[in-house]
Amino acid sequence: MATNYELATFAGGCFWCMVQPFDELPGILKVVSGYTGGHKDNPTYDDVCSNTTGHYEAVQITYDPNIFPYEKLLELYWQQIDPTDAHGQFHDRGESYRTAIFYHNMEQKHSAEESKQKLEDSKKFQKPIVTEIKEASVFYPAEESHQQYYKKNSFHYNVYKEGSGRADFIRENWKK
Repeated sequence: MATNYELATFAGGCFWCMVQPFDELPGILKVVSGYTGGHKDNPTYDDVCSNTTGHYEAVQITYDPNIFPYEKLLELYWQQIDPTDAHGQFHDRGESYRTAIFYHNMEQKHSAEESKQKLEDSKKFQKPIVTEIKEASVFYPAEESHQQYYKKNSFHYNVYKEGSGRADFIRENWKK
């Protein structure tokens, strides 16, 4: 029996912090850090950090929707970000650190819009939810040094996640 894997692409600020929450969950085959949504072909990390290419730092997830449905991915995604910040995430500022859900088909678009509206309606945040929902475009994998950063450089990753304000935000807003 052939399995139909799908892609999900999420921008949530620094891509280092967006891999670990999704990695190694049942039904998740692969999580790749990279760049999407911009106008320069094959951008480098330095290009994207210059905030001149229009790219977002993002992760692209290959998953089995029969084991880990897209709606579950969305739920987990929202819990990694501050969806009210239009100018970056935590201490990371600039266009490459904005949040966005990049949909790969109309079903994903509908699910993303529905989940965003549900979060807005929940009144969990006093400010409006500004995370964009955009059509997926070319995804460029980041340099190898950025792949699986949380495993390769766990000490630096943990210092960064705490120091950036992300860990505190997640604890305060999402952990029950």
